[in-house]
Amino acid sequence: MPTRNAAPAHPTAPRIGCAGWSIPSAHAALFGAGDSHLARYATRFDVTEINSTFYRAHQARTFERWAASVPARFRFSAKLPKAVTHEARLQGVGDALSAFFDALAGLGPKLGGVLVQLPPSLAFDARVANRFFAMLRRRCPASIACEPRHASWFEPAVEALWQRYAIARVAADPARVPAAAQPGGAGTPAGWSYWRWHGSPRVYYSRYDDAALQALARSLRAVHDPRAPAWCILDNTALGHAVDDAARLQQFVGAR
Repeated sequence: MPTRNAAPAHPTAPRIGCAGWSIPSAHAALFGAGDSHLARYATRFDVTEINSTFYRAHQARTFERWAASVPARFRFSAKLPKAVTHEARLQGVGDALSAFFDALAGLGPKLGGVLVQLPPSLAFDARVANRFFAMLRRRCPASIACEPRHASWFEPAVEALWQRYAIARVAADPARVPAAAQPGGAGTPAGWSYWRWHGSPRVYYSRYDDAALQALARSLRAVHDPRAPAWCILDNTALGHAVDDAARLQQFVGAR
């Protein structure tokens, strides 16, 4: 069982956290005291993925409040709205992107990156993709990770897109195609790799056993460099397993 309220992660360790900062009562002992769920979450983890931005807009002052709730080293990644990725399917979204990043500026330097999760039905179209990522890059100097879920995004020709716009391709579990299990793309000029583990075999629900997390820890250590950080987000939140899985992964990586 991971220890309660462990010391902050070493600055050169991979960042490990959860999608959101909900704390199930069964795992409350893993965390220290705080004035909010987020503040308590930040006593254990140094990164979180903001999934609520996928569903609805937030005001800048909301992001400012969140940023003020966590230590200086803590970082957020924010998921692009589904109105951009799933409804508009990356087309005609300049105004929506501008509004998103205007509000997101409230995170200040604690914005670590942005996640672009694409719908499984969205096939790669070079014209659409180039136009979209060019718009995105003009508005976002931070790290960007993309989680494509249609097999066409894993063809060799797409690699030029990732390189052109300095995009890291997410390493996902479960992987829809074999290549999706490993990080790809270019990341930032300093490098960035981004892992999202959703729960397997039942997405969002299943708990990972120690063997799976130990294998993941080896992969994170293999790619991580202080100049090219590895981030890992546990997204199996439906039954609260993400918190315990992330805490065990910290131990296997040696981040705690």
